[in-house]
Amino acid sequence: MKPVRSLARVMLSGIFVVSGVRNLQNPGRLVPAAKPLTDRVAPLIQKNVHSRFPTDAETLVRANAATQLIGGLMLATGKFTRPAALILAGTLVPATAAGHPFWNNDDPAAQNNNQVHFLKNLGLFGGLLLAAADTEGKPGMRWRAGHRIGHSRRSVQRAVRTARREAKIAVRSAATARRIPG
Repeated sequence: MKPVRSLARVMLSGIFVVSGVRNLQNPGRLVPAAKPLTDRVAPLIQKNVHSRFPTDAETLVRANAATQLIGGLMLATGKFTRPAALILAGTLVPATAAGHPFWNNDDPAAQNNNQVHFLKNLGLFGGLLLAAADTEGKPGMRWRAGHRIGHSRRSVQRAVRTARREAKIAVRSAATARRIPG
């Protein structure tokens, strides 16, 4: 199963590595499509992230491209695959919303093309969610935490039972010691 996972991750990451490189080298071709979205999120970034954080469309396109390149490489190499998959899924949201708004197209051919790409990205998003949830057959953090809690609870219950038993034995021993004249 490991070779299948590795191959699937490499295949899934390919589009992010290639488009990350392309968009880093030439972000200008995406700026017109990204600008309506970046103009809407710029005030949120300045308010919630930092006022000096760059919010121009070209810089945000480059940041998304760099994130896709790095995340794609991490996914392909098997390093931090789960966080990388989640980050890549996050980069797909603005890229898809800005790049393929089929609902805004009046031309049926353009609408159909954007709808196909939108659905393709939706499929990639699903694949990334699967990759993010994949624990490679090992227990995930949630299971391990629940298992630890259950183990701790049982240990405490055993300790309480043992303490009660020891207390009963001590009480009996004390009662026996008082009865025996010495």
